[in-house]
Amino acid sequence: MSPYIGNRRNFLAGALAVSATALLGAAPARASARQALTTQDWMSGIADATDLRRLTIPGSHDSGARYGGPWTECQNTTIAAQLNSGLRFLDVRCRITGDSFAIHHGASYQNLMFGDVLGACWDFLAERPTETVLMRVKQEYSEESDEAFRRIFDLYLDTKGWRPLFHIDSALPALGRARGKVVLLADNGGLPGVRYADPGLFDIQDDYMAEPFAKYPKIETQFRRAAAQPGKLFMNYVSTAALMPPRWNADRLNPQVQSFLEGSGTAGWTGLGIVPLDFPATRSGLVESLIRHNPGA
Repeated sequence: MSPYIGNRRNFLAGALAVSATALLGAAPARASARQALTTQDWMSGIADATDLRRLTIPGSHDSGARYGGPWTECQNTTIAAQLNSGLRFLDVRCRITGDSFAIHHGASYQNLMFGDVLGACWDFLAERPTETVLMRVKQEYSEESDEAFRRIFDLYLDTKGWRPLFHIDSALPALGRARGKVVLLADNGGLPGVRYADPGLFDIQDDYMAEPFAKYPKIETQFRRAAAQPGKLFMNYVSTAALMPPRWNADRLNPQVQSFLEGSGTAGWTGLGIVPLDFPATRSGLVESLIRHNPGA
């Protein structure tokens, strides 16, 4: 056998071995890449064409409410930390003060301005452009006209330069069009954007005066409705302020929600909608249990 033939056979054998190794390694590599998705970039694994109504989106109720005492406080982490933890819905309550919005929960100023909230979203989405944030904006602890509220919001968009951050449309976009943007859910008659609580689009459970024993069945029922009747944007507030402070109620409700989501009966459920939580950071794995109820998760 000539050296050429022997060398060629050795080369081909080696090449085939390398190719086989590469092929065998390809699937685990893709799997490990998928598994490597974190709470910071979990939306990157979902197809662009996916309707936002088909997602399960963990969020925070009264997202800026970190001060004012036990009956006022609903969160114990910053907006930036919430986004990094996997939350993609923010509930932002704005009091008109001069030509700006101050973040309030009732009478309690939260040591936060609307520009601070937008800055946290900007920084997060600049680093994680595969993600989107849905933001409910409403007026809190001021009773100015819708026109006055809109005037100040427009100042943020155009005078203060925040318009590029937003996706503003009356219709919910597919995920691909929303990536890198804040989708405005307008809970004020003067604002543009998706009309928050429009019954043609939303199905909302938000009984914030139900004590935990009465509240939990409402939460579970809403999850079942969302899984069985896709089409609307379901919202399922886990939060309640009945009888006890929000933190105490969250300590009772959040573990029940996590247990339900991780049970065998909910395996394969997707499109459970937006799930605003109080104190989600105090329950390890809760946000991840929601994220897993998404297409392809």
